[in-house]
Amino acid sequence: MMLILIGVVGMTIFFTCISKALTGKRKLSMAALELSVFLLLISDRYAYIYRGDTSVTGYYMVRISNFLVFALSLSALWAFTVYLIDLYMNEGGMTEVPKLLICSRIMVIIGEVLIVVSQFTGLYYTFDDRNRYTRSPGIIVCYAIPTIILVMLMITIIIQRRRLRMRVMIPLVMFAFGTFLASIVQLFCYGVSLTNMSMVGMVVLLYVFSFIDMNRTVERANQIEINMLRKERKNMHLLFEQTAEALASAIDAKDAYTHGHSTRVAEYSREIARLSGLGEDEVNEVYFSALLHDVGKIGIPDSIINKNGKLTDEEFAVIKTHPVIGRQILSSISQSPYLSIGANYHHERYDGKGYPEGLLGEDIPWIARIIAVADAYDAMTSKRSYRDTVPQHKVREELVKGSGTQFDPVYAHIMLSMLDSDIDYNMKEKDKVSVLAGRSSLSCYRFRERVSEGIWLTQNPVNIHFISRGMDEHSYKHSIPTLIIFDSLDARVHEDEFVKRDLVYTEYATIRLDDHIEKGAARKIKTEFTDNEAYDSPDYGMLNREGIEYDIYGVRVRDHLFIRITTKYRTMKITIALEDSTRYAYIGITGEYCDISNVELMNSDIPVADDSIERIAEEISYINVPAGDIPNVQVDGWRSTYSEAMPVTGDMRITFHSMSLPTARLVWHCPFVNLFYSDDGRPGGEGFDDYAVVRLDGEDWDSNNLADNSITVTRDNDFGNWDKWKERNRSGLDWDVRVKRDGNAVTVTSSNAGIHLSFTSVAKHDPPDVYLALTGDQVAITNIRIQSC
Repeated sequence: MMLILIGVVGMTIFFTCISKALTGKRKLSMAALELSVFLLLISDRYAYIYRGDTSVTGYYMVRISNFLVFALSLSALWAFTVYLIDLYMNEGGMTEVPKLLICSRIMVIIGEVLIVVSQFTGLYYTFDDRNRYTRSPGIIVCYAIPTIILVMLMITIIIQRRRLRMRVMIPLVMFAFGTFLASIVQLFCYGVSLTNMSMVGMVVLLYVFSFIDMNRTVERANQIEINMLRKERKNMHLLFEQTAEALASAIDAKDAYTHGHSTRVAEYSREIARLSGLGEDEVNEVYFSALLHDVGKIGIPDSIINKNGKLTDEEFAVIKTHPVIGRQILSSISQSPYLSIGANYHHERYDGKGYPEGLLGEDIPWIARIIAVADAYDAMTSKRSYRDTVPQHKVREELVKGSGTQFDPVYAHIMLSMLDSDIDYNMKEKDKVSVLAGRSSLSCYRFRERVSEGIWLTQNPVNIHFISRGMDEHSYKHSIPTLIIFDSLDARVHEDEFVKRDLVYTEYATIRLDDHIEKGAARKIKTEFTDNEAYDSPDYGMLNREGIEYDIYGVRVRDHLFIRITTKYRTMKITIALEDSTRYAYIGITGEYCDISNVELMNSDIPVADDSIERIAEEISYINVPAGDIPNVQVDGWRSTYSEAMPVTGDMRITFHSMSLPTARLVWHCPFVNLFYSDDGRPGGEGFDDYAVVRLDGEDWDSNNLADNSITVTRDNDFGNWDKWKERNRSGLDWDVRVKRDGNAVTVTSSNAGIHLSFTSVAKHDPPDVYLALTGDQVAITNIRIQSC
């Protein structure tokens, strides 16, 4: 155990020494602290080894090692005190060293002198004739001195607590209190090195904290991607070195991969493997292989990895060597040979045009084929120095295009199903953000210069609370917060016209909280103002100086929004009729010459009733045409509504007309056929379970593993391409869908717009009934007729 602890502390010394993020004095004090604990553990171990050894070597070793144990304990406290001083002087903004820290250093010197005196007087301990350590009555002084030092350190930390952030305070308090508690227990538990072992934990804690602090500094410098890459490289290096389990736990505590590329690729790869039916062991192998797939970049120069913009041919040739470097590194881990597979083959292509070996099809190891899909997906959905996150619909189309050429079509299809289930586009790189873009407050100077991330309005109400104060150097009458009501694929407000076009940006309205409202793309806006009679003609200039608390309630029902803005002086009620029921609506918080702070956001789990918002404009409908056998249906979002259900019995023929809504832009904005069971025969009813959703663009989505599903899709010359497919859907298509049930098996066939599909779902248990309903995404379905064949 002692050897493992020595190894852990030794590694922390190494990484501290090579770190470039710490100031010189702070690095020196931390290294000195770690070195003191390192030597302390070694001395403690030799003290036990030579205890009772009556040889000449034993005589000297037991005395030297015990002396070092006591001396190095105080040296560690000296180093920790220096560490604290550097923190308070550099980050705490102090100009003078706290007096208690000066006193603690004096106490360390006194303690060291007494330890030397004890060697000649037996003040602290003596050795019997069998060369065994024995405490003397004066040992209480030996424990009293470090205890007093720790008390002074804790008092200093508590008194100066406001000078440091909470995440800085926690490891300092734990170091001081943990060591203090261990010292007290050590006094009564003779023979167990509790103090020494506790110092190891505290040293590792400070070591982890130093990296957390480094991450914050790099993020503040707006170099998030570089920071993540460096952490990935550093921690991958630690992993393949097969360090002791204790050291691995300390590295894991840093949470280094939480926002990293490799972790996202590993998570996507694990989910693909799970959905493909692999066992738990194979799924874990995929995860860890994906986690280390880019380890070969350790051998790539930083100047190439960190380069902004495109690489030259020569630089790209260097980058292409990283799979081979990764294989060479990971192949030395004999206990896990699968790790090198992902590193070596994740840039192979299914059509044989990849690198480094140009393997074709299933000659590429299955682990690498999974990682290739996940890696490409994350590359598109992560930010780069030269572009933002790629919109979801473009990611999907790239995956469709690459299926069978760049990617294994089986794993690409699973990734597409995962993407289609991710309605809110959560599977992408995320900034460390809160409501106000990662800040605790939002300082607005020029209007719209800084805007919060979008807050999504749905039928589940959202409540927003914040305080706005005017800035001293500007007129308080113009220090006004503002709400922007908008939609965008990335839920952010944009000003650049090219970005607006790419992200399908729409701005419905701008609401200044001084009652001024500008109508944008909204069809109609209705406002109502109610003043609090207790405040007669309030001076808003003075109120803005002191700060105004705002409570905002927002909800959406189909194509209408309702927003209520409340202060203790006035209530504003705003009803907005949107362009349609399909697109999203977000609130962005901004302002002019004001500081917005204390933001709180609460989402309700209970949706409001469909008639809870007063309708101020007619609902836009694309299904006001004669119905067939059952009512027409307009599907504004992914499976947001269904047609009336029909039981599947024998052979059936279903004909209908469909037209994508004007907002449709994706290949899957088309009709779907939903096979399901529920107790009442209604989609989403009691006991509802999906057997399958057959998308008529030629893909299926499985649910709950209730059935074995298979699909065959062919495309003829009439298909053309996906752009032509989308155009045909916008113009309108007539469908003829055949459905046949034979026992547990249901077959669905369709041919339209050059896509021919045959889908079979075989229920794993004999269902009492199977129902069919039409649904889709951003599509109007009319003239639905049902015939028995």
